[in-house]
Amino acid sequence: MTEIEQPSAPFRLVYVPGVTPTKWLRVWGERLPDVPLELVQSTPVDGHALLLSGGADAGLVRLPVDRTVLSAIPLYTETTVVVFPKDHWLAAAEEVGVADLAEEIVFHPQDDVLEWPDGLPGRPAFERPATTGDAIELVAANVGVLAVPQSLARLHHRRDLTYRTLSDVPQSQIALAWPEEATTDLVEEFIGIVRGRTANSSRGRAATEPTKKQPAAKKAAAKAARSQSQPGARQQKPRPGQRAATTRQGQAKKGRKR
Repeated sequence: MTEIEQPSAPFRLVYVPGVTPTKWLRVWGERLPDVPLELVQSTPVDGHALLLSGGADAGLVRLPVDRTVLSAIPLYTETTVVVFPKDHWLAAAEEVGVADLAEEIVFHPQDDVLEWPDGLPGRPAFERPATTGDAIELVAANVGVLAVPQSLARLHHRRDLTYRTLSDVPQSQIALAWPEEATTDLVEEFIGIVRGRTANSSRGRAATEPTKKQPAAKKAAAKAARSQSQPGARQQKPRPGQRAATTRQGQAKKGRKR
């Protein structure tokens, strides 16, 4: 009975809203075509929990993370922007400062990914929207403005809204994170991909695969060549047919000399 080959278990990658892992997926597919990469989308706050519960092998998440149980490599820092209606007076500015928001209602959604140690700029809303998406709806209704990482402003893009860079405020960092006790070969492979290592320099599975064995005929030829090149090597005895031919050739040469 023919044994059916079982497919490889997928490498599960969790990612939070705003992150675009497309370029890394393409490289993964080129280097490990036999290992599927499964994307797991999470809310802004659930990415860490999925990693700790075993729901994903690695994740593209926002810092900070719990470094006592998770390893993390910071990848890039996002620009913070302020979102407002296109006809808002802030649209005339190329860049907005904190002081410009002093009289504006600034929403603070419950899933906010920015930390505000000095407090949110502007005036607080009566209540906090549940999600960033809900806050965007309120901004579109011209109730207030919203400060978010630029990737989230693009994710929730609307034709009636625009945004400008918000200076001198906290920013969000994206990192590759994974459980510290589960640093597998596939995790190492993905680390190499996001860091831009080539396939040969990666520390993962692709770099450690054994080289193919040489065919037996090539091995035998190489061994014979080595033995002939060694000093004092024994010459191979001719076969019986070869010996008779050599003898006749010698006798013919002697006859010509006479």
